[in-house]
Amino acid sequence: MYSLIKRFWIFIILAAFTAMTLAACNPNNFKSSAAQVPQIVSSILSDPKTFNFPLSQESPNVFGLIYEGLVDQNPLTGKVEPRLAESWQVSEDKLKFIFTLRPGLKWSDGQPLTADDVLFTYKDIYFNEAIPTDVRDAFKIGISRKLPSIQKIDERTVEFILPEPFRPFLLNTGTPILPAHTLQKYVNQKDSEGKPVFLSKWGIDTPPGEIIVNGPYKLERYDTSERVIFQRNPYYWRKDIQGNSQPYVERLVWQIVENTDTSLLQFRSGGLDTIGISPDYFSLLKVQEKQGNFKIYGNEPGTGTSFIFFNLNKGRRNSKPLVEPVKSRWFNTLEFRQAVAYAIDRQTMINNTFRGLGKPQDSPITVQSPYYLPPEAGLKTYNYNLDKAKQLLIKAGFKYNEKSQLLDSEGNRVRFTLLTNSGNKIREAMGAQIKRDLSKIGMQVDFTPIAWSTYTDKLSNTLDWEAALLGLTGGLEPNDGANVWFPEGGLHAFNQKPQPGQKPIEGWEVSPWEAEIGKLYIQAAQEFDEAKVKQLYAKTQQITQENLPFIYLVNPLAMTAVRNRFEGINYSALSGAFWNIYEIKITK
Repeated sequence: MYSLIKRFWIFIILAAFTAMTLAACNPNNFKSSAAQVPQIVSSILSDPKTFNFPLSQESPNVFGLIYEGLVDQNPLTGKVEPRLAESWQVSEDKLKFIFTLRPGLKWSDGQPLTADDVLFTYKDIYFNEAIPTDVRDAFKIGISRKLPSIQKIDERTVEFILPEPFRPFLLNTGTPILPAHTLQKYVNQKDSEGKPVFLSKWGIDTPPGEIIVNGPYKLERYDTSERVIFQRNPYYWRKDIQGNSQPYVERLVWQIVENTDTSLLQFRSGGLDTIGISPDYFSLLKVQEKQGNFKIYGNEPGTGTSFIFFNLNKGRRNSKPLVEPVKSRWFNTLEFRQAVAYAIDRQTMINNTFRGLGKPQDSPITVQSPYYLPPEAGLKTYNYNLDKAKQLLIKAGFKYNEKSQLLDSEGNRVRFTLLTNSGNKIREAMGAQIKRDLSKIGMQVDFTPIAWSTYTDKLSNTLDWEAALLGLTGGLEPNDGANVWFPEGGLHAFNQKPQPGQKPIEGWEVSPWEAEIGKLYIQAAQEFDEAKVKQLYAKTQQITQENLPFIYLVNPLAMTAVRNRFEGINYSALSGAFWNIYEIKITK
């Protein structure tokens, strides 16, 4: 589902490619008790990690269905559209934004939604340093990294005052508005460690009925490792032109499973209403469209990225290096990373793993973005070239023994562990090929898929890893990924600074090119001349491809199969088939 919530979290770490949806135990077992209720049954890769939006860093998550912000971005036109705010005004100097809320807004418990909720959401949560949320990164403005101030004008009007012009600000106000009448007390209360009690509230163990929301749906039920059920929010503000309340579909069901083959079986048997098309399923499903009474939507590159990356963190915890010093020297050698990039045969990966349904990827910015820099305009690429890879390694002081094994200048065998999340056949196939490809330049790669929870803990908390295969979602506005590229950002995964509440790191270093990318992102956010914005983002892409903090792999085609019993599908590669869930109708 597409919403500004998804747009804002566009660079949240994915457990699997966004095109891959999954099924769980037979959905028909659930349908027997709710067969008469109009519903859409789809699927997700794994259980939600939290129902507390500011603390969420992962996908899948429920927030795109249960919350809205002041505005949204239409995925088809790219234009900013009203949501909770019916209108806004911007001062000539672009330092003041005044939002007027729609009249009569209510929370899912029937309580009024007012300017007090907007004030609470931003001032007491997003801008509160005691709340460790990545949302704050996107609102830090300029070199000073100052936050906007906010004040209430009346019950329906709020004003933001910016320290300096900030081009992405309007889009960023699509972040969810949260209920002050329910959460304020938890922000004010402190636990035994002096932290807000809010940090331990609205976890996945919270009864769904206690989660107060403002989106088209509310949580009805959550069964661990089985399903998440959403019920239509009767107090949702939107109505159609005839005055009928939206959304029309009463219930949504997300089945949960960790096996992609099961999703295919469930969809083909009619247990699922929609499924993301992975390359290995496309040929089978394409010939069954008519027989199975479904349609496959989409045939263009997806908006996410896939890549491998090395742990470049030179820091120490408790006097112990996060990365073994010998391996850290390899990873922080530019020629080493460039050699790896040249040694990965991406076209073979496209042909075999993606069955031809993909394109080589070379940029952190999605190809649909007006700021994307194509190779023909100056973006460096790394086409498969084993000779070039070996030349770079030798230039950097590496050498080969009589068995063609790669050694560093001190005679250490080049061997490292490549992690990814288990259960995703596509990603596991990619990792297996990378292992084979790098063996051709003498590297021994121990490819190790592990459980998602363990994986994310290593990447974002313990920082105990060497190399990883991962993916990020993408969007039209590059600044959505600012917390990936700011050196102190919460998703600066290749050289992660400890986040609030985590153990400190001694000796953390920022390379000059890292600092330069962060500086360029600040400049691009300050610039309103579109031509200059494109130039700034072009330079960031050139720096990332030269220095390779992420070695990009393949951009698969985004496709989704949907049963023919739905009216109102308006597919977008950026946001899928059900981004406009509020106007989808069941016709059969």
